[in-house]
Amino acid sequence: MNNMRNWSVAVALSGFLFGFDTVVISGANLPIRELWNTSAWFHGIFIMSMALWGTVIGALCGGIPCNKYGRKKTLFWIGILYLVSALGSGMAPDPYSFSFFRFIGGLGVGASSVAAPTYISEISGAKNRGKLVALYQFNLVFGILLAYISNFLLQGVGGNNDWRFMLAVEAIPAAIYCLMVWGVPNSPRWLLLQKQDEAGAREVLQKMYDNEEAEKALDQIRLDNTPGKTHNVFSGKYGLPLLLAFLIAFFNQLSGINFILYYAPEILEMAGLASKDSLMNAIAIGAINLVFTLLGLRLIDSLGRKQLMLIGSLGYIISLTMVAWSFYASASPVVLLIFILLFIASHAIGQGAVIWVFISEIFPNKVRAYGQAFGSGVHWVFAALITLLAPVFIDMFRENPWPIFAFFAFMMVLQLFFTIFLMPETKGVSLEELEKRMIKED
Repeated sequence: MNNMRNWSVAVALSGFLFGFDTVVISGANLPIRELWNTSAWFHGIFIMSMALWGTVIGALCGGIPCNKYGRKKTLFWIGILYLVSALGSGMAPDPYSFSFFRFIGGLGVGASSVAAPTYISEISGAKNRGKLVALYQFNLVFGILLAYISNFLLQGVGGNNDWRFMLAVEAIPAAIYCLMVWGVPNSPRWLLLQKQDEAGAREVLQKMYDNEEAEKALDQIRLDNTPGKTHNVFSGKYGLPLLLAFLIAFFNQLSGINFILYYAPEILEMAGLASKDSLMNAIAIGAINLVFTLLGLRLIDSLGRKQLMLIGSLGYIISLTMVAWSFYASASPVVLLIFILLFIASHAIGQGAVIWVFISEIFPNKVRAYGQAFGSGVHWVFAALITLLAPVFIDMFRENPWPIFAFFAFMMVLQLFFTIFLMPETKGVSLEELEKRMIKED
């Protein structure tokens, strides 16, 4: 168990880089727009969303290196992408090179959202799988919090170039992560099912369990070993997991979570908070995110995935409705901030805790990496679209952005219906047993 936990922690640090990389741009958003005097469309497409288009490609293609070269090697090279992106973005001389290096980092984020949950789900047991995979989400929100804190502390350090320090500092944790992830073993399921290496799989399993349990786990994986048979994740029998992965990823982004995380300082300024206060309050958003992610981490294997989604959906509906009302009625900025924090808490305990765990569970061993890539790809396509369009809609509704939040609230009503009527519970069930429940055999 200790080995499982240690390996999971090392791999989950890719989630820290994921969170840090995607949100650190919030502190550089306005300074870069003023420095290069970009239009709303250029700023949305090249500055703010270019990393997310890299993320889309990284997510959609992440299953290929995961299966061909293994989860471990893929995770190591993800760290290299983060390292190159951080240094390149911090030193970029113009918006085009800046966008290129942000795109490189996006490739790492996207591939990370495939490789890390896949790896952790494959080296954990049914009883602790939710908690261990959710470590990835915990590190993600920890990275978000530290990005907000880092932006706040570095504001003014380099004069007009403080944003360069905000972005380049990510190189430090990226280098540490590369060293740590090199020490984890390959996934036993990948070794047996993709490389036909039974001895290697047994060796890893014996580090996870005693000899008897290791043999039982090996036997269970062996049942799914069908050499020579091709497995296409888009074949009809995988229709249910594909639908579930699409919907949970779609609703994750149509909650407005990335819109709020990426543009938190600007949104809070629109509510009447000064620039320095808005960065400080962005830290409060990151702190609430972390606290309620910890709560979700504690509850995901006891209450289950579906119950957390129900709680989160109700919290979304209430908080987003009240954020829309706060803007519409010109309520106090403090009142608005309270409801934004309620929204963040609802996300952290619901979608935030569940999405990567759930997608990593619902696909069979043979196509898990490709299924994870599909779900992650859907998530990042909608994240990129929302981030691209956000500057345009912020400019359009700058006087009063309440319709944006009303739309997100309506989408969360639809998520509630999805959770009640379609989403299955996956807690406490082995990956092989879930496969039997989810897949229609030919």
